[in-house]
Parts: sequence; C-alpha cells; structure tokens
Amino acid sequence: RIPTIMHSVPRGAFTWATARMMDKVGIPLIASNRINDPAQAEALIANGSAHMVSMARPFLADADFVAKAKAGKAEEINTCIACNQGCLDYIFKGKVCTCLVNPRACFETELEIEPATAKKKIAVVGAGPGGLSYAITAAECGHDITVFEGADRIGGQFNMAKAIPGKEDYGETIRYWDAQIKRLGVTLKLNHTATAAELQTAGFDEVILATGVRPRALDLPGIDHAMVLSYVDVLQHGEAVGERVAIIGAGGIGFDVAEFLSHDGGPGDPAKPDIDRWLREWGVDRDPGHDGGLSPDGPAMHSPRQITLLQRKAQSLGRGLGMTTGWAIRAGLQMKGVEMVGGATYRKIDDQGLHITVDGEDRVVAVDNVVVCAGQEELRDLHNDLVTGGMTVHLIGGADKAGELDALRAIEQGTRLAAA
Repeated sequence: RIPTIMHSVPRGAFTWATARMMDKVGIPLIASNRINDPAQAEALIANGSAHMVSMARPFLADADFVAKAKAGKAEEINTCIACNQGCLDYIFKGKVCTCLVNPRACFETELEIEPATAKKKIAVVGAGPGGLSYAITAAECGHDITVFEGADRIGGQFNMAKAIPGKEDYGETIRYWDAQIKRLGVTLKLNHTATAAELQTAGFDEVILATGVRPRALDLPGIDHAMVLSYVDVLQHGEAVGERVAIIGAGGIGFDVAEFLSHDGGPGDPAKPDIDRWLREWGVDRDPGHDGGLSPDGPAMHSPRQITLLQRKAQSLGRGLGMTTGWAIRAGLQMKGVEMVGGATYRKIDDQGLHITVDGEDRVVAVDNVVVCAGQEELRDLHNDLVTGGMTVHLIGGADKAGELDALRAIEQGTRLAAA
C-alpha cells in the first residue's frame, strides 16, 4: 500500500500524474491530494499540471481559505497539516468530522465566537497549542490578553513536531498563530518565566495555565548513564545520537523519534518537497508501463541508524497511532529495518547497553544511546500558589492532563474555554 494523503506525503506528490494526462484527454482534469497552499495551487494551474485544483481538508482547517488568498492575506490562512486526526480518523470511528487546528469545523453553530459582554484582563502562561488557541479566541472575543512564554519562540510542542521529517507543515500552524496574535494585538512576552507573585499583582482577572508537560522520569538502574537521552534532548536540543539506538516507549513520541533518527538529513521545506525521493522510497514509478505504477525494484527505504523501538505492553506496537496514518508509519519504519519489541521488561542500563527481558529471556540491546520516550507528567508548578492566592485559574492542554500528548484536545479545550 502507498500513502496518498497523510502528513508524510509531500505537497502535490501526485500532480505529475495529472500533468502527464493533460494532452491525452479532452476533458478538464483536476489535481488533488496534499494541496494546501494557494501559491502551490496557482502554480499547478499556471504550469499546465491541471485545469483545476481540488481541496477538502484545507477548508476544514480554514473555511476562509479562498477569501484570504483572494485578498492577498495568505499568511493568515490556518493551513491543513494533513494529520487526519480530527477529520478522517474521526469519520472512520463514527465520530463527527472536525479539525485539529480548527475545532470549530463542523461545530460552527455550536462553538460560536461572539463579543464578550464584559472585557477581562487575562494572563495565559504558555505559548503552546492550548495556550495560543485560548489567547487567539479570547482576543477575538475582545479580552485583553497577555501571553507569557519562557522560551524564545511560540509553538510549544509543535516546534518538536515540525522537526520530524514529514511533519514540516506543523510549522505552518505556528506561522498562523504568530500572524493571529499580531493581528489581534495580543501582548506576547517571550523569554519570560511568569511567577505567581507577578501574576497576582498585575491585576489579571483570570490566569490560564497552559504550561504543558515535562518528560516523565523513568525509575531504572543506570537511567543517569551518559548514553541516556530524553526525546527533548534529541528533538529540541539537537543532542548527537550514535548509530545504534534503543527507544524506550512506543507511543506517538517514540514513533516520531524513530522516524527522526531513521531519516537521512533533517526536515525539509514543505513548499519545496523532494517528491522524487519520496516516490523512490515508497517504490512509486512514474513509468505508466509498470503495473499499478509500482517500481519493479520495490521500495527503497534506508536508515542511517540501527534502531530498536520498545514498549512494555505485550502487543503489537503503534496501536495508539491514527487509523489512517499508523499503518504507513509502521510500514515505513519496518522497511527501514527498525526492530519493534513488545512485552519488554527494562532491567538496567550500563556500558553494555539496555538490559531487557522479553518472553522470559534476558537480552542486552547493545547501543550507543538510549532515548527515553516513556510518557509525560503535567507541568503546573504555579497552580497551587495562584489558587491559594485567590486567583481564578484554569488548566488546559498538557498542564491539565498529560497522558499521551494530544494537540487536538489541547486546541479544542483552549478554544471552547475562551468562547464560553
């Protein structure tokens, strides 16, 4: 099977097929799949690749897509990131279709953004998905919003997500958030770690804690060994990783780290995708003479590292991944030779590597590095002091409930709270 619409499929990955047919048929041809940018769509029509362009998910992400493009305000478009989490995955589960980056999609009459009856001065601590969705929506309602962020940039966990090859479009959401907070006059304080005393004396009516999560500490002998890294070390801080790697934890983050480490080079520019490389990797051949458009040589996946992905649960890995994306993520990693081990008991880490027991047998996974992706815990250090001080405080996003990071829940939670 070949993925056709998920995030790892490059923009316009199949428009070459439409272009090839343009002078072969006498009817209008429509290009589709992974077209999410007005400049890209215009270019496809201008260069003769299609007569028209079809989009679906981009209009869930932003119902005003066409109007904004026509008005020359493309930077204000809330771009579809092809995650499928709120649309296709929901549909196949029998749920109402919506959108991760736009929780109002299909709920427009229920989740209305209306002017506030009383303007409030509100502090938002944390400029990740939950905090920014709240800040933008509350500002649209007319509230005076100040966002505090300890880092030097907005985006929170999306900054790590966009580092994953195939997830570069997550950076488009950060670009959208940045455009919105500027348009709405939201006060943004970067490199600023808010304190309880500061928030209590600044005259805020409410405080929104969207401070996110921290990696959960793993109680394991040798966890402080020099070879051990967290997913934050790898994805955010750029720590060097050796050629042999064990990844502890096979949730969404574990799979992201495996994808990151099994890829040659870093993330690319989503507006300038290497379509030829992707087609080769998945064994897609542009030659129409080959059955099914498949290369006779098959897929050409390669990993620069030897990777072992492990989990405690004695079941196949990746069950928590999206219904419409998980199969392709697993298939890609398997073709890259990633070993997936379920039912592992972690015993210790030492100079030999990661010691585990699987099916009653002891084993040492000889590695240069162990990357820990063993869950998260809520980061809410300010909460008790603020509540004790009598302030009205709301927890949203990962600060409310860590679990497996869930941007869809965080963005919806922030939007609904602000609109309430």
